[in-house]
Amino acid sequence: MGANMLKRSLLAAALCLLVAGCGNGTRNEVSPSPQNNSGVRAQQTQPHGLTGADKNGQVIAHLEALAESVPGVNRAHCVIMGNRAVVGIDVDEHLERSRVGTIKYSVAEAFRKDPYGIHALVTADMDLSGRLKEIGADVRRGRPISGFAEEMADIIGRIVPQTPRNTVPPEDVNTPKLHKKM
Repeated sequence: MGANMLKRSLLAAALCLLVAGCGNGTRNEVSPSPQNNSGVRAQQTQPHGLTGADKNGQVIAHLEALAESVPGVNRAHCVIMGNRAVVGIDVDEHLERSRVGTIKYSVAEAFRKDPYGIHALVTADMDLSGRLKEIGADVRRGRPISGFAEEMADIIGRIVPQTPRNTVPPEDVNTPKLHKKM
C-alpha cells in the first residue's frame, strides 16, 4: 500500500507541475500603437536570453556530459520534469553490482557539486535508462512531456522506493512516555 501511495503522490505532483506549466497560454492581446507609447521603454538585459526549452536542452546536455565524464559511464540519458532531473546511466553490463553502485554514487557525487544536478535522481537500471532515452528522444521530436507524466512517475517510484523509515506510524499523543533516569 505504501508504494502505491508514493506512486499516486508522485503522479499528482507531476500533474500539478504540468498544469502550472501549461497555464502560460497565448492571449489575444493587441500591442499598443506607436503613437500612444509614451511610457518608459525597457531594454532587454540579456540580449541572447534562453527560452525554457532551450535552457532545458542545455541543462540536459550539461548533466549528461557531467555523468559521462565519470569513469565507467558509457552513456547518460536525462529527462527534466519541473525542477527534477532523472538521469539514467549506461555502464558495462558485465560489471559487478558493487562496481555499478560505486559508479552511480560517483555520478551522484558529481551532481551534488553542480547547481543543476543537486536535485537529480540517478539510476543505473538498464531498463529505466532505456526508457529515459526513449522519452528524451520523443521530447526532442516535439512530443510534450505531459504525455509521459505517468511513465515518469513510475520511473521515479522505482528509483525512490518506499523505505521502512517512511512507514513509521505517527506517535499516539495519549500514550504515556516512559522516561529513563540514569
